[in-house]
Amino acid sequence: MSRRSRSREFALQILYQDDVNPGEDLVVAEPYLRSRLNKDDLLEFSLSLVSGVRRNREELDELLNRVAENWTLQRMAVTDRNVLRIGAYEILYTTTPVRVVLNEAVELAKRFGSRQSAQFVNGVLDRVLSECGRQE
Repeated sequence: MSRRSRSREFALQILYQDDVNPGEDLVVAEPYLRSRLNKDDLLEFSLSLVSGVRRNREELDELLNRVAENWTLQRMAVTDRNVLRIGAYEILYTTTPVRVVLNEAVELAKRFGSRQSAQFVNGVLDRVLSECGRQE
């Protein structure tokens, strides 16, 4: 597992926590991530994912609701929903290569989701790419 993969994994854990415990203190992210990621660049990357998804969550959710045919975010598994938020955030707001974003999201879905999660996440993020027009 790459170092950035671990950063994404810990960001997913924080965003999952945000999702299942709305209104909880959001300040816990940095101390938690600092205790798990001992390299400053990894900590910075993970914090940027968490803060970026939090800051743009409404827009990300609108986009995901629009492109996830026959699904609403509320019907999705919490893990899948947050993997999709991270992937959509990286597609829209970072320079991470598209292929890396897709591969990382699929791996997170395989690791933390159900048997169908990887295929579901890949399909929805493909539609995000089509919608926003970002090329590989």
